Amino acid sequence: MTRYLLKLCTVLFCIQCPGSLFAQEQDPRAGFGIETNLMAGRVIRHTAKFTAPIPPLSTAFDVNFIWQTYGKKEWQQRRNFPVVGIGITGTDYGNNAVFGRAVGIYPNLQVTLLRRKTFEWTLRLGDGLGYVTRKYQTTTPVDTVNTAIGSNLNDFAVIMTDLRFHIDDHWQLQFGANLTHISNGDYHQPNLGVNMGGLHFGMQYSPVTNRPRKIVKELPQLKDRWLVETRVGIGYTESRSPGNPELPTYVGSVYATRRWHSKNKLMIGFDAAYHRDVFAFLKWCSLYRHFEDRHSWDGAIFGGNEFLLGRVGIVTQLGIYYHQTYLKFDPFYEKVGINYYLVKSEHGVVKELFLSSLLLAHEFSAQYAEFGIGAGF
Repeated sequence: MTRYLLKLCTVLFCIQCPGSLFAQEQDPRAGFGIETNLMAGRVIRHTAKFTAPIPPLSTAFDVNFIWQTYGKKEWQQRRNFPVVGIGITGTDYGNNAVFGRAVGIYPNLQVTLLRRKTFEWTLRLGDGLGYVTRKYQTTTPVDTVNTAIGSNLNDFAVIMTDLRFHIDDHWQLQFGANLTHISNGDYHQPNLGVNMGGLHFGMQYSPVTNRPRKIVKELPQLKDRWLVETRVGIGYTESRSPGNPELPTYVGSVYATRRWHSKNKLMIGFDAAYHRDVFAFLKWCSLYRHFEDRHSWDGAIFGGNEFLLGRVGIVTQLGIYYHQTYLKFDPFYEKVGINYYLVKSEHGVVKELFLSSLLLAHEFSAQYAEFGIGAGF
């Protein structure tokens, strides 16, 4: 009898123990939620070249599938547990005959700027693809008033800031301000882009909890190392020449980076770009005959910072031209985009190898999107 009871207790322990340990594991759905926002505002006339009539009211509806990180990856703790998401926004600019409607889908990152017990102040940044139903067009359906958008497929970027009120572990309410931008990076002209600014309010629901248990542990301190990095890329721009062909822009960069706080990289270096669209324009206009190449490239000194999130880096860059093409722009440019790291190593000759996607802009007008590859030594 005693032996029987001992075997029974052993079997029950073997069954119960794994179950108890599993019960301590966090529900994999913890932190997942769905957020919706109603948005209202106006199109912003960001340049004197924007001559299309501004609708009195523009509206949008945004749905964001979010996940509150809790430390499964080291970068999540280093970045103070941000929220990541995939958003979908439908926009009615208020004048469908000119601007049409737009749908954008974009990955996004939300960080907390200020947190209290029952509310927090947050900032969301996102960038992805957008589709518009109307564009500048001289054929049916004709739309020559819309000089802001030259193609149906575009880049779609979002900036949102919110005050968020925590009702319980499932519900939040939020309201705030937002800015959306849509343009094609000058791939098709005209392309001034549409910027819409306004206010929004909404709610967020998490089926399990919006406050998952955080994994906090001591992380290794990475060296504030210096690297020499190089990057090459290509973009396409519509040429101001007969047939308006899309011609390549070849881009090269050499720069130094210094990692700091184990989660950022400062950068300083040189950019250069050769523009085949400018070369074609000069050829067509018979300007600088036999010397078109000299007036078809630009170069700049730049500085910036890359925000590291595991294998992903968010790049922000500001450059000052020391040489410009014949088609001069402002003396400054901005680049924003993403690096995706195929190799990240603390040792070896090639310490970093990455793919890059960057957008170059002058003030609020994009010039071209650049896609390339880079390495750090």
